[in-house]
Amino acid sequence: MEALQTLAWSDAWYLAPELALAAATLLLAVVDLLLPGRVNRDVIGWGALAGLLVAGVFVGWHLHDLQAAADAGEQPVRNVLGGSYRVDDFGNLLKLVFLGASALILLASLGTVRREDVPIKGEFYYLFLPAVIGAMVMASSGDMITLFIGMELLGITSYVLVGVRKRSGQSGEAAFKYVVTGGTASAFVLYGMSFLYGVTGTTNLTLISQALGTALTEYRALVYVAFFLMIVGFALKLALAPFHAWAPDVYQGAPTPVTAFLAVVAKGAAFAMVYRIFLNTAFFAYADNTEVREDLFLALAVLAAAAMIVGVAGAMKQQNAKRLLALSGVANAGILLVPLTLDVTNLHSSMFSEFIYYLLAYLFMNVGAFAVLTVVSRSSGHEELSAFAGLYHRAPWTAGAMTVLLCSLAGLPVTGGFFGKLFILFGTVQTRSYWLAAILLVTTVVSYYVYFSFIRQMYMRSGETEPPATVPVPSGIVIWLCAAASVALGILPKPILDWINDIFSLSADFLTR
Repeated sequence: MEALQTLAWSDAWYLAPELALAAATLLLAVVDLLLPGRVNRDVIGWGALAGLLVAGVFVGWHLHDLQAAADAGEQPVRNVLGGSYRVDDFGNLLKLVFLGASALILLASLGTVRREDVPIKGEFYYLFLPAVIGAMVMASSGDMITLFIGMELLGITSYVLVGVRKRSGQSGEAAFKYVVTGGTASAFVLYGMSFLYGVTGTTNLTLISQALGTALTEYRALVYVAFFLMIVGFALKLALAPFHAWAPDVYQGAPTPVTAFLAVVAKGAAFAMVYRIFLNTAFFAYADNTEVREDLFLALAVLAAAAMIVGVAGAMKQQNAKRLLALSGVANAGILLVPLTLDVTNLHSSMFSEFIYYLLAYLFMNVGAFAVLTVVSRSSGHEELSAFAGLYHRAPWTAGAMTVLLCSLAGLPVTGGFFGKLFILFGTVQTRSYWLAAILLVTTVVSYYVYFSFIRQMYMRSGETEPPATVPVPSGIVIWLCAAASVALGILPKPILDWINDIFSLSADFLTR
């Protein structure tokens, strides 16, 4: 009983962000049931947004407490729930990214999600919250069981969100494909985890890293099987080529806010899981098993290279804006994976700062681009590139913001996307991964043609047949916040990188028990 009381009271504070979102979900569900049918359900959206902000305050508080503990010479990591959940700077930084992205997506959807498209409008808003909880659990888990629970919570909620447009056959098709591919990915990950548990006798990531040395001596083949099964599952979750075929169909069929959520939050959560597992367990390969280390991270590097090539090549022939952005996300997933392969293979010390910096840039440029697409498709009635025709004349300020976001996506100066790619490129050169550097450079140059297709429509097509583009106030705020943030990241890259490096510690966040 004493242990139970200690668990309840001590862990509750460290789980405050997740508990706040859970409480907000239950409260909004009850409010939605009690509200009269004639009341606009945007009030539920504002309530969900408030829940995200409260959770963000708790995460910021934890970040401050951990930094104070580190300055005082104490351990900057809090293990709760029997060590299965870790409150550390890695998880807190990613939680802030997830909460910020979700808040921007919800804000942009207010006033643009129409009841005729999404009949269950109240549920549409507060279903975001358990999905964000799943992403946050994936960022902070120190055990394979809690990692899998977070992944499934995010996945199951996302399946519902993708198919929320019940009257749309395209949305139903997208939901079915997402369920099949998501279930397949989960099966691969779970099967790999079961092998890893079988050869080590534990599901705790830190204990696995300690037991893998012996496991490699006795069960070397099974260790390979375990990690490569998980790599396949993660590649499906991240839509890395050649496991990316589901992404364009699902992104096209889902409501645009849900597409933005999948592109940023769900993908970022999958990256958190990849970093947790491979840096907590495969870090063992530094000492005595360089062959295993090189094999595992070479496989990740090949996936990153394939994603960059296939993503950019596939986007070149797309005329649907959502499908184009989906394939752009495939290429960007490859770029985000590159720092992990460099660090573990060659002791590239700035791995996490490069990853989180580019993830921030990716957040703003994608959420902003999808917000513009929501406005344009709502006025034009379709999501083809031709919907952007003459946007400069129909909504000049929105076209200007979209131009900034496209420059960031393409990696043009002075934007966050430019410096994000530049820092990762410097890492590849510094660690002598010249083949990855060459692929990153070539695909970046080719991507200029892809993103110029938007600019060509906005500035070089008349758009006389397209109706005026009305920008709701919440969407306009999100669009300009994202455009301004993309420029700010390009103007102030060094202070942001220094701040991340001051907070994050590889040894504390991944190797401390």
